[in-house]
Amino acid sequence: MDVERLVEQVVTGLGFELVDFETSPKGRLMRVFIDIERGVNVDDCATVSNQLTRVFEVENVDYDRLEVSSPGLDRPLKKAADFERFVGSEVQVRLRMPIGNQRNFAGVLTGFAEGVVHLSTGKGDVALPFDEVEKARLVPRF
Repeated sequence: MDVERLVEQVVTGLGFELVDFETSPKGRLMRVFIDIERGVNVDDCATVSNQLTRVFEVENVDYDRLEVSSPGLDRPLKKAADFERFVGSEVQVRLRMPIGNQRNFAGVLTGFAEGVVHLSTGKGDVALPFDEVEKARLVPRF
């Protein structure tokens, strides 16, 4: 059984988006990061946690600890839909392989189309292949 698929099914069934799912090496700790357009509150985390606990019991998923939280202000961008949703936001992107001797980019996300992430940086506009993105996060503004 694919636990991540099960978690995603439960989370989306409750009306939330599964942003990320992490497990410890032996699967004893599970971290679930959820989001919703209006923002996540403590009651949302409790609701998802309670539902997942029940589902894990029924499905015989063995774990020691479950943590459910929001992704935070520096939310990771993992899916193509994330890059489309946050156009206009400031982001940091790290690539798997460097482009022009550079792996880390910071700037405003100006678009996402046909598998390419478009950023406006201090040095000009760059186009980064989505498949080469190792890690991307929003940069919070206060």
